Amino acid sequence: MALRIGDIAPDFTQESTAGPVHFHEWLGDSWGILFSHPKDFTPVCTTELGYTAKLKEQFAKRNVKVLAVSVDALDSHTKWVGDINETQKTTVNFPILADPDRKVSDLYDMIHPNANDTFTVRSVFFIDPKKKVRATITYPASTGRNFDEVVRVIDSLQLTDNYSVATPVNWKYGEDVIIVPSLQDPEVIKQKFPKGYTAVKPYLRITPQPNLP
Repeated sequence: MALRIGDIAPDFTQESTAGPVHFHEWLGDSWGILFSHPKDFTPVCTTELGYTAKLKEQFAKRNVKVLAVSVDALDSHTKWVGDINETQKTTVNFPILADPDRKVSDLYDMIHPNANDTFTVRSVFFIDPKKKVRATITYPASTGRNFDEVVRVIDSLQLTDNYSVATPVNWKYGEDVIIVPSLQDPEVIKQKFPKGYTAVKPYLRITPQPNLP
C-alpha cells in the first residue's frame, strides 16, 4: 500500500555511500528528504544529485537531512559519485542508499510497474522529526525534479508547524502568508501576529510572514 500523508515513514537499515544508515536513528530530531533515482549513471539523476549537493547550506539551516536511494549496488554508487562531482562541479555530501534488494524501494512504493517494473520513479518524501510523512511528490523517470520547490515545501511545512499559517498559490519565502482557518480566537491571533492581518474574507486572512523582521 502506498504511503499517505500522516503515515509513519517506515524504518530500515541499508548500506550507503556514507556507511550503514539506520533510518530513524540517522534522522534523529531532523527533518528528512528521501528521494529515489531510477538508475546510476543516468543523465537526469546526475544533474539532480549535483544540484542537491549545492543546497547543503540551505538544508542545514532548515534542520533537514537529505538521503538518496537507487536500486543499484554500492560499488556502482561510489563510481557514479565521481562522475557527479566532476560534471556538476560539486561534491556529493549526503548518503546514497544502495538498494539492489529493493527493500527501501518496496517499503516506500517507489517502483510503479506500469511505468517500469525494475527502476524507481522519481519520488520525494518529506519526513518530519516525529518520523511522519508530511508531503510527497512523484515524477516520471524522464522529468528532473525542481529542488527549489523541495526547499519551498519544507519552508511551508515548517511555517505551518511553528506559526499556524498556510502558504498561498505560488508563494515564495518572504511573501505574505495565510492564517489557518482553525485559528479563530482574536486574542491568540493578536498575540501570534503582532504585525496585523488583512481579512479579504472571514476565511482568507493575509498576514506578513511571521518569522521575518
